[in-house]
Amino acid sequence: MSKDSKSKSTFVTEKEDYYLDELGRMVFTAKYHLKRGYCCKNGCRHCPYGYKK
Repeated sequence: MSKDSKSKSTFVTEKEDYYLDELGRMVFTAKYHLKRGYCCKNGCRHCPYGYKK
């Protein structure tokens, strides 16, 4: 892995970036979505970009 690749990699951290809901599904937090940098337009529960399905 090159030096540039390492600096651009994103690690997902439980509690900061996601949590498990009552059914055991991974739910991404608004902080994770902002770190990712764009809206996926899937109607995510914590979408900070205001997208509603």
